[in-house]
Amino acid sequence: MKYLRSFGRFWWDFIIGDDWRLAAGVVAGLGVAALLAHRDVAAWWVMPVAVGLTLAWSLRRATR
Repeated sequence: MKYLRSFGRFWWDFIIGDDWRLAAGVVAGLGVAALLAHRDVAAWWVMPVAVGLTLAWSLRRATR
């Protein structure tokens, strides 16, 4: 059980890290890209935009 808990904590720290909002922004971008791809719309541009917006939002919060 100790190894399973350590494994889970590693992945939590690796994915979520210091700010859960960044992880949520990336997941939301992946969701939008998947939805657009499912509807046969070119979705290659969604992730660069989502990451850029999430980064700008994070930097704005950090500089306040």
